[in-house]
Amino acid sequence: MRRAADRLEATAARTGYRRRRHLDLPQDAEALVAAAAERARDGEDDALRLLYLLYADNVFGYVLAIVRDEHDAEDVTSEIFTRLPRALTHYRAGATPFAAWLLRVARNAALDHLRAQRSVPLAEVHATGAVAESQAGERLEALKDALAALPEDQRHVMLLRLVAGHSPAEVAEQLGRSVDAVHALQHRARRRLREELTESGWAPTSAAA
Repeated sequence: MRRAADRLEATAARTGYRRRRHLDLPQDAEALVAAAAERARDGEDDALRLLYLLYADNVFGYVLAIVRDEHDAEDVTSEIFTRLPRALTHYRAGATPFAAWLLRVARNAALDHLRAQRSVPLAEVHATGAVAESQAGERLEALKDALAALPEDQRHVMLLRLVAGHSPAEVAEQLGRSVDAVHALQHRARRRLREELTESGWAPTSAAA
C-alpha cells in the first residue's frame, strides 16, 4: 500500500487541487482501491494517502461545481478526506463502486457547507446572542489549547491555512514541503483538533456521511 502511494505521489507533480472530471486509474486499481478502503476504515495512513492521491482532484472538481468557490471547495475536499475513516464505516464494497460512493459523500458535504453558510434569522441571533457571547471566550481557549497540543509542523500548517489564509501551494513554499505533504499534515491536524475539542466538550457538530 505504501509503495503504491509513494509511486503515485512521486509522479503526481501536484501544485494543489486540480479540477478533474474523469478518473485516470491504473488497470489494477479495482483491487487496490478495495484493499485501501478496507485499511483506511481503520485509519491506516498509507491507505488514506493512496485514496487521497487517486480521488482528491475528482472530489475537488465535483465539490467546486456545487459550492462555486475554489477556496471553499479546497476546504470541503480536505474535510471529506479527514473524515473518510468514519465515513467508510458506512461503505460496503461491491454494493456500489467506490468512486460513486465517494462522490455521494462529497455531494452531501458540499450541500452541508452551503447550508451552513446561509444567514441565521435575525430573531434567532437576538435569542442566542447572549449565550453565544458568554461561550465565545471558553471556545477560544479550548481551541488555543487544542492547537498547542498539535505537533509543530501540523500547527504551522493550520495557522498558515486557516488563520493567515494562505493557499496550500503558498504554505508548501513557506515550509519547504510538497503540496501533498501540506494536505496530509492538515488532514492529520484537523483529526487531532477534533479529538482534542471532543475531550474538552467543544467538538464541532457534523452530519453523518
